[in-house]
Amino acid sequence: MSELGTQLNGTMLQGFSWNLPPDGQHWRRLAQLAPRLAEENFTSIWMPPAYKGASGIRDVGYGVYDLWDLGEFDQRGSVATKYGTREEYQTAIRALQDAGLNVLADVVLNHRLGADATQRVMATEVARDNRNYALHSPRPISAYTRYDFLGRGDAYDDFKWDYHCFKAVDYDVSHKRDGIFLLEGKHWDEDVDHENGNFDYLMGADVDLDDERVYNQLVKWGTWYLRETGVNGVRLDAIKHMSRRFYLRWLQDMRNALGRELFCVGEYWLGDTGTLLHYLGSEKAMSLFDVPLHFKFFHASHDGYRIDFQHILAGTLVEADPVHAVTFVDNHDTQPNQALESTVEAWFKPVAYSLILLREAGYPCVFFADLYGLPNDRIRAVAELPLLLEIRRRFSFGRQIDWFDEPDLVAWVRDGDDQHNMSGCVVVLSSRDGMDEPVQKSLDLGRHHAGEEWTCVLGEDHGPVRVNDDGVATFVVGKAMLSVFLRTDAALSLDNIPINI
Repeated sequence: MSELGTQLNGTMLQGFSWNLPPDGQHWRRLAQLAPRLAEENFTSIWMPPAYKGASGIRDVGYGVYDLWDLGEFDQRGSVATKYGTREEYQTAIRALQDAGLNVLADVVLNHRLGADATQRVMATEVARDNRNYALHSPRPISAYTRYDFLGRGDAYDDFKWDYHCFKAVDYDVSHKRDGIFLLEGKHWDEDVDHENGNFDYLMGADVDLDDERVYNQLVKWGTWYLRETGVNGVRLDAIKHMSRRFYLRWLQDMRNALGRELFCVGEYWLGDTGTLLHYLGSEKAMSLFDVPLHFKFFHASHDGYRIDFQHILAGTLVEADPVHAVTFVDNHDTQPNQALESTVEAWFKPVAYSLILLREAGYPCVFFADLYGLPNDRIRAVAELPLLLEIRRRFSFGRQIDWFDEPDLVAWVRDGDDQHNMSGCVVVLSSRDGMDEPVQKSLDLGRHHAGEEWTCVLGEDHGPVRVNDDGVATFVVGKAMLSVFLRTDAALSLDNIPINI
């Protein structure tokens, strides 16, 4: 893992959501936000795909049409992408970097959409639920596989894509038939996810990563793109559908071409940590999003007060390999009405964010919609996020001591260190019914904390907590599910107003 992911208390922002307005202004908005993002403790930002999609200005960016068009050519009905022009994109990158943030580019190499013409090809339709099973022998179809990029011409690159560059398509134009059609002479890669027998195919015209001409084209484009934009790292889309061998080779070629490290986080959308660890392998060429942790949060948010906090981190990537885990609560794919919809309920999000922001393990990623609230996405801002981010930036340091010893009442302590003034914090999570008596948890903070006074800055404030001479303190949390305590002098110095609920 590169220095990008190991910065002290580094925090990533996913700088977009699915339903941003298609007004071509997002690059400008991010450039204007840069100083504020730095103040909020973000050290990196994942920006949406910057190249022209099949739907032009209305394309979120994952329906890739032309990788070389960053909002510069009149193609697919617009010059700008959904987010703006190439010039505005590069201006935003510089503004964010000048503010101290590293910029991650979203790289989508799995498929193409919006072809300029069809071609007559031989293909075999395969079963959707078992792509290894052929439904018939090869027969001619008409497929959207010709990409001429007439609006760009030969600017930057003169490579034209045709059916030789693809493995499969999802539509036979001549028979007006949806399906999955494996082109003659092509085969599925084995080192992909095995859902549906083989999950090499995802959508559109599936890029043949085994074709050496295609590989060389993607190396040429990647080298150009990284040098032209100057981004610090990449987020790789849909890697469960792409050959693992391809990315081991391509990333090494990118790093060799740049002569520097290139931080990389991949999206392998599966809730099984064993599969993610197998994909990382011994090479560990990238980090991965902790999808198993997201699903822990999702299911917990639907369990109400039956949550088992004692095991909330069990079986997650951040537990198994914290150095290569990028933790998150929600993202653009999990939000309402998306194919992977698994939105964490709003009431639980503060708890989930405490588990990724106030613990030492993992590289947390905050969702743009959770930070600011976006009506188009039907997502409200998480009111507690600014306070949690400030606590992470200023106080969540030092040795971590866990008390995950009861299913309905757990806690951890960050012990503080000498490098960060007034640092240290206590976090208590409770799903216990406190009707008979106030819920409380006694924690041994150590004799070096003896005599200190601590204050609740998030949760129910039951007055100051005094640490005994033996280093033990009792933290009363009442009915609050999430409670965060700081030393009283630290609490009085907060920029964000404490939230007592």
